[in-house]
Amino acid sequence: MSRRFQAVAIGTSSGGVQALRRLLGRLPADFPLPLLVVQHLSPEAGDGLAGLLDEQCAIRVKEADEQDPIAPGTAYLAPPNYHLLVERGGLLSLAADARVSYARPSVDVLFESAAEVFGPALIGVILTGANADGSAGLRAVKRLGGVAIVQDPEDALARQMPLAALAATQTDHVVALDGVAELLCRLARRGRDGDV
Repeated sequence: MSRRFQAVAIGTSSGGVQALRRLLGRLPADFPLPLLVVQHLSPEAGDGLAGLLDEQCAIRVKEADEQDPIAPGTAYLAPPNYHLLVERGGLLSLAADARVSYARPSVDVLFESAAEVFGPALIGVILTGANADGSAGLRAVKRLGGVAIVQDPEDALARQMPLAALAATQTDHVVALDGVAELLCRLARRGRDGDV
């Protein structure tokens, strides 16, 4: 029997707003996993992105709050200027610690904490971006048995983040952005509707 996944972690930077709109907009309302998202934004950005995406997506999209319980079919966006972490017991936490990979929120911080909690039940996704944030985090996802998905660099608005992730670790899937939602749906059904 194949493994049953419990969460998806997504990291993106330059070009990420459009990428998230396309990816999250293709997920059905009954998508069975929570999605934890880091999108690099300026500290002054406010919480408008979550509201904008929530209006355009069938799944629920919200800015993460301290001690939010993780729920299926919901995408939690890291607030500007805060790291997003996962705690044991399925709660989210926020930290204003130092920047990691020049970023706060940092994809590496999210992926490493989520990998510690979910292990092989985590799917890590790296999308378009103009730096190397996320490469160490995706390596942690793989080291702890999770699945690594990277947007095809040729398809990305900014290739550096996907290229850095591909150079850092063995990946399970390299796909164009428009194929990521279908792949996530297929993986999410594993262990629910039989093997896929």
